[in-house]
Amino acid sequence: MTIEEEIKQKAFSLGFDLVGLTSADDIDSLQIQKFKNWLDAGCNGRMDFLAANIEKRFSPVSILPDAKSVICVALNYKLPQHPEKDYLKIASYALYPDYHKFIKEKLFILADFLKSKNENSKLKICVDSSPIAEKALALRAGLGFIGKNRLLINPKFGSFLLLGEIITNLPLKPDNSFNGFSCGDCRKCIEACPTAALSVDGFDARRCISYLTIEHKGRISTELKSKMDSHLFGCEKCLLACPYNEKSPACEKQNYDFTPKGVELGPDAVLGWSKTDFETFAANSAMKRTGLRRIKRNALICKKNQQ
Repeated sequence: MTIEEEIKQKAFSLGFDLVGLTSADDIDSLQIQKFKNWLDAGCNGRMDFLAANIEKRFSPVSILPDAKSVICVALNYKLPQHPEKDYLKIASYALYPDYHKFIKEKLFILADFLKSKNENSKLKICVDSSPIAEKALALRAGLGFIGKNRLLINPKFGSFLLLGEIITNLPLKPDNSFNGFSCGDCRKCIEACPTAALSVDGFDARRCISYLTIEHKGRISTELKSKMDSHLFGCEKCLLACPYNEKSPACEKQNYDFTPKGVELGPDAVLGWSKTDFETFAANSAMKRTGLRRIKRNALICKKNQQ
């Protein structure tokens, strides 16, 4: 068995659904320019962190000197079933234990495995918050293609995928980049977007309900408020409309301590939360960093939309 095959076997044993290898070469200049144009147009809203560390974002070597390869993994988080429509909507990933911590813990185990194979190996673990172009690397590693929803889509697992990477100085044989699948003429995700944040030409985070409910601090325009429906935290309209996600399997990670909690919440319940109530509900969840004040702002908007 080659080292590449051993790495993949170990990653699957840890609960990852997809794993692929790519070089640590810089992301191609065309994708870099597209991202810079997107920033210049202000489409990142108030997410200033996306404009920081541009050099690191597109160059694995800038994160780990002497890097030769990147191991890319993906974890399916599709819920077995979604909550009833009468309740507040929370993005599926926020109903699981904080995926940053979960994926990092698994990648540290994989890193230890690599060190046991080569004591001279150098490794850097990245999960979402690290300044690295995850989707571009996952595309190059053969995990899927970038769809019109601007997410990584795998033909089997759809786009309910959480990503992680290990940058290493080990020279690993790269997998072929993904090809053969695409969105074709399908526009279901674009048509499903309540605020027209998605379009054929691009994606404007300033109009995205996920951005508005999670990242945006302050007032939300009346126009966008009326289109937020009952979304308390995040939005998955574009994911749920995708034909690939209609056929994809639900997450089966209960044996790996990655089990979602069921939620049946109304606006009044959230508006009545104390700080302790919120911290108890959001404990070990990606929802915690948004804070009680913004969550209550969102709940009030949801309540008015339901009236």
